[in-house]
Amino acid sequence: MTAELIEGGPIAEAITEQVRKDVASLASAPKLVGVLASDNPGAKYYARSQEKACAEVGIEYELRQLDADSSADDLEAEIARINADSAVTGVILLMPVPDGVNPRRVQQAIRPDKDVEGVHPANIGRLFYGDFSLAPCTPHAVVTMLRQSGVDLKGKETVVVGHSEIVGKPTVVMLLQSLMESPTVTCCHIATRDLAFHTRRAEVLVVAAGKAGLVSGDMVREGAVVIDVGINRVKVEVDGEKKTRIVGDVEFEAAVEKASMITPVPGGVGLVTTAMLLANTVECARRQS
Repeated sequence: MTAELIEGGPIAEAITEQVRKDVASLASAPKLVGVLASDNPGAKYYARSQEKACAEVGIEYELRQLDADSSADDLEAEIARINADSAVTGVILLMPVPDGVNPRRVQQAIRPDKDVEGVHPANIGRLFYGDFSLAPCTPHAVVTMLRQSGVDLKGKETVVVGHSEIVGKPTVVMLLQSLMESPTVTCCHIATRDLAFHTRRAEVLVVAAGKAGLVSGDMVREGAVVIDVGINRVKVEVDGEKKTRIVGDVEFEAAVEKASMITPVPGGVGLVTTAMLLANTVECARRQS
């Protein structure tokens, strides 16, 4: 068996096209501000990617860069200024933050109606009542990709690997939204004693641990639907040269021969996550209009 690929591109494009229409219908363009307190090249690249994605749908973007040794008070003061600025409709805190700064504390200082990542406690709390209108971007991407791919989740043994506050836990809650159509969900984490035991019985497997190759091919059930959330940069040797390769948390080459459907990395969940960020930016603008 060779798995069908759940490509992120077409799903992301459909979401992005709707975002373009929504932006055009607003009285003024939304404005997203990224807050960066780091010299990390990856973070700067991500900020440029955000700016490009916003420009393609008519959203204004501004990057506010603070010193790499900024304190939590410095970051929270900047967030307070953004919260009070009526011209800014959305804000995202870019990682990493300086040593000694608790990113959750800073994120919680963001006004809930400007929280484009959907990670403020007020927005996370709404997930428990089935309100996904401002949901965390990656979990929303996971659930959307399953639905758009026609996966019947009702009663399915579903395993989520990873229990972070912004991916794993919200994914579990969102999967359990329906009273009668939800899957049976198990969440695995760093204290799970036998990860393979759980993954091998998963009809639907969502892996969001941030560790390259954590789930090997022999840990995947025959015919499973596999959603690989991980985006890891690893060094590989190509023609005698060390090069960087983007891989997921699942050993793709082995898993693709056992799964019925699988997301590629790159080209899968990441693309839809970016589209969800744009959709959330529009939702924030609506809430402030």
